[in-house]
Amino acid sequence: MAIVVRLDDLLHARRMTLTELSSRIDITLANLSILKTGKAKAIRFSTLEAICEALDCQPGDLLARDPSLADDD
Repeated sequence: MAIVVRLDDLLHARRMTLTELSSRIDITLANLSILKTGKAKAIRFSTLEAICEALDCQPGDLLARDPSLADDD
């Protein structure tokens, strides 16, 4: 998939742990971990909004497209 999740970079820049983000936005650590590792197949807008609010960022700061990673189907 050509979509890259930059959650790890944002957490590092904000000096926040995944556990802290999980408790702030009331989403399980397991679900955030799936998102962070790029294994998520979808994300709810409400989750995206909560993450962006907690990290003071825009959706484009969290998600990017890297065409070099595209599946060759």
